[in-house]
Amino acid sequence: MGDNIIYNKSYDFAIRVVRLYKYLVAEHKEYVLSKQVLRSGSAIGALVREAKFA
Repeated sequence: MGDNIIYNKSYDFAIRVVRLYKYLVAEHKEYVLSKQVLRSGSAIGALVREAKFA
């Protein structure tokens, strides 16, 4: 993603969100909001890229 700190932080955050979602599914504690957390947490990278080219 380059040397941009925003890219790196958004990527790391998305990875943590995916791991959280996998944990919730594996422990059978999946809630309705867990899917929304996955979608919104992983969309940050796309929003950062969109802002860069705006």
